[in-house]
Amino acid sequence: MEKLANLEPQKVFEYFEEICSIPHGSGNMDAISSYCMDFAAKHSLEAVRDEANNVVIYKKATNGYENADTVILQGHLDMVCQKTEDCNIDFVKDGLDIYTDGDFIKARGTTLGADNGIAVAMIMAILASEDIEHPAIEAVFTTDEEIGLIGAGKLSTESLKGRKMINIDSEDPLVLTVSCAGGSDFEMNIPIKRTEVNGEQVTLSVRGLKGGHSGVEINSGRVNANLLMARILNYAKGICDFDIISIDGGDKGNAIPLGSTAKLVVHDDKFIIKINEYVNVIKEEISHRESGFVFDAVSNGATSVQAIENSLRDKLIFALLCAPNGVVEMSSEIEGLVETSLNLGILKTDQDKVIMHFALRSNKSSALKFLEDKLMTFSSCVGCSVRTFGHYPPWEYKDDSPLQRLYISEYEKKFGSKPLVKAIHAGLECGVFSSGIPGLDCISIGPRMHDIHTTAERLSISSTAEIYEVILNVLKNCR
Repeated sequence: MEKLANLEPQKVFEYFEEICSIPHGSGNMDAISSYCMDFAAKHSLEAVRDEANNVVIYKKATNGYENADTVILQGHLDMVCQKTEDCNIDFVKDGLDIYTDGDFIKARGTTLGADNGIAVAMIMAILASEDIEHPAIEAVFTTDEEIGLIGAGKLSTESLKGRKMINIDSEDPLVLTVSCAGGSDFEMNIPIKRTEVNGEQVTLSVRGLKGGHSGVEINSGRVNANLLMARILNYAKGICDFDIISIDGGDKGNAIPLGSTAKLVVHDDKFIIKINEYVNVIKEEISHRESGFVFDAVSNGATSVQAIENSLRDKLIFALLCAPNGVVEMSSEIEGLVETSLNLGILKTDQDKVIMHFALRSNKSSALKFLEDKLMTFSSCVGCSVRTFGHYPPWEYKDDSPLQRLYISEYEKKFGSKPLVKAIHAGLECGVFSSGIPGLDCISIGPRMHDIHTTAERLSISSTAEIYEVILNVLKNCR
């Protein structure tokens, strides 16, 4: 501990380091939720914890702010857990190995979880302080945001008095976010049958791609490893006969997969040479976008194994090649905004089915519904079952927002310029809260972060201090 002891604001980074020491991947919320409740008890603050492990901590207004409107400060407790192939950390029981590198905080071999641990740390520093001026605060810490805003969806908002909310779940300090996409998860289950085959077992692996957040990075040209593997397998059909044992890639619906693995039984001793020749062409094609791309084709020797029936192999490859993926529509109202998209984040082979898991997003509910209908139609043509889940609403833009104006004013005092007011294509819990709290005036902000949801994730120390100062000034002027 105390790797961040010399950083300012000291309390913010002290709490962030404590959070990093606690396992808090999505679906593993007990320990971090207990930490929040222990924090509240230590500081004699009222707190409640619900069945979804959401925690709400209440702090009374400081002197002079008794008549000011209550402010909700909000962040989520879970992080996306990704690690490099050589990292031995067990996200279920281990904390992160964090360190500083110039102006950045990073984690060795893993995601950092600054999305959204730094929000929780900032809010805790405010709650623990005895000299920060502020109205009454409702600190709302939600769970399992990264896997579909699950905690926020289960949180009862009836006890919340606040009608102003500062969500600290954005990654660009130059931007004030005022609208976000809604979304859902869509799963296609392609039934398969297996038959005994003999031949040379070969493992193909795509790795070293950039990956990234499927909302923030969906229009950045980053290559989806699952689709790249489908392209390679489609080419392979033309050069030799082979059978598929399994094809797997990605483990988060909302992360662009950076690796994919296919296990095959091939019937051509020149297969590896031929496939490497083709992949070298792909490497040249995508080198400017994916300079770290690595492909391996490794023979595991002769085998007799249960593989997917050959006719179903072709249907699987067809589904992977032809299912929509990436940007579907750009907004005609907000320049540069991706309006509708989807991401094939998880591809998994079970004994009797192959699962294709998409994360769908749109800033318009009607467009999201049409995208689901489109996938339904495609699925019926392929002959597979589907399920949709994890729906969350979009956050509609509000053009008359006192909180927006206050934040812009305090930001301009600090930086000498106004923030960019933008809508984003990623999902934020603001959509859930705005749909559940009538008249909610909400903004989303945050310090500088890079490459969230990847092992290159890093948090700017100086930006954290700057945005924290702006938040304190906003609270001071919320009278």
